[in-house]
Amino acid sequence: MMCACIYYTVQRINNTFLKKLKTNMNRIFILMSFCTVLLYTSCESHKEHHHEETKFLVTSPIRMDTSITKDYVCQIRSIQHIELRALEKGYLQNIYVDEGQFVKKGQLMFQIMPRLYEAELRKAQAEASFIEIEYQNTKRLAESNVVAPNELALAAAKLEKAKAEVALAEVHLSFTQIRAPFDGIMDRFHVRLGSLVDEGELLTEISDNSAMWVYFNVPEAEYLDFESNVKATEKTVVKLLMANNKLFAHEGVVETIEAEFNNETGNIAFRATFPNPKRLLRHGETGNVLMTTPLKGALLIPQKSTFEILDKRYVFVVDEENKIRSRAISIVAEMPHIYVIQDGLDENDKILLEGLRLVRENDEISYDFMEPLSVISNLELYSE
Repeated sequence: MMCACIYYTVQRINNTFLKKLKTNMNRIFILMSFCTVLLYTSCESHKEHHHEETKFLVTSPIRMDTSITKDYVCQIRSIQHIELRALEKGYLQNIYVDEGQFVKKGQLMFQIMPRLYEAELRKAQAEASFIEIEYQNTKRLAESNVVAPNELALAAAKLEKAKAEVALAEVHLSFTQIRAPFDGIMDRFHVRLGSLVDEGELLTEISDNSAMWVYFNVPEAEYLDFESNVKATEKTVVKLLMANNKLFAHEGVVETIEAEFNNETGNIAFRATFPNPKRLLRHGETGNVLMTTPLKGALLIPQKSTFEILDKRYVFVVDEENKIRSRAISIVAEMPHIYVIQDGLDENDKILLEGLRLVRENDEISYDFMEPLSVISNLELYSE
């Protein structure tokens, strides 16, 4: 009986405690909900207030004289690059130079075995000596009127022929020695010591790279602009960007333009000459020619004020009601951080400079205007 009474009392206490706990939890939940609503309302109010205070930077296109630098893939060639071939047949007896060596004009490089040609020369000299003796005897007889003058003339002709044979043998003998035709750098050998070379066989190549010819292709439209802007008395100076992405130390000059356009590519080849005093450049290298072209009265805008949709460029123009309107533009040239505009804008237009992702078509904005010259001058500092 006592146990039942105790159980009943404990059960009653537990029920009372659970009711109070449930009541307190409801109050806490209500309080938290109220705080959440207040916080959300405050944040929304803050966002709206912040949005109302946001100001965008706006500028205008600027028209000014400038220049653009265009790069063209180029092929670098030595001013002289020739093949050295054997002029006589024979065994290669000696090689006096090495691949990649710098040689001077007239320096002996290859020797073909000369024995056969030496023997031919001695034979021709002996025949010439014999005929000369005959000529002298005939001459004395002619002076004594023993032989006719025609016989003396015939002897003289034989002597001249013999001397010509000697000269021809000397030439053949000299062909066994291959000498450098100019100062230059040796290329790879195509024959080895002891090889039997035929007449006309390729031995090696030699390059004179004291100066370099750099060829690059220019589209037809750019060629016409070039011819229109460059005076006949002026030489166009260009720079060379080497394969290691560094500028060559010396500037070049455009000297010639080929006569015909390539019908397949629509390009024409230009040739610029670069001095190469340290012989850094070699025949067969590649790079990029940088050619600067002046532009008169070009209309410029910052690149960061544009956006792209389906391969077309647009800007946001601010109208008289401070509303955003997108407008397509045509770009004629590109410089670091700057576009040169062909059409779509004029100097009086106001374009959105920053915050392009924060606005939509027909949005009304509040803005601060920034002078175009100041914008252009600080593009590298403030570029996104």
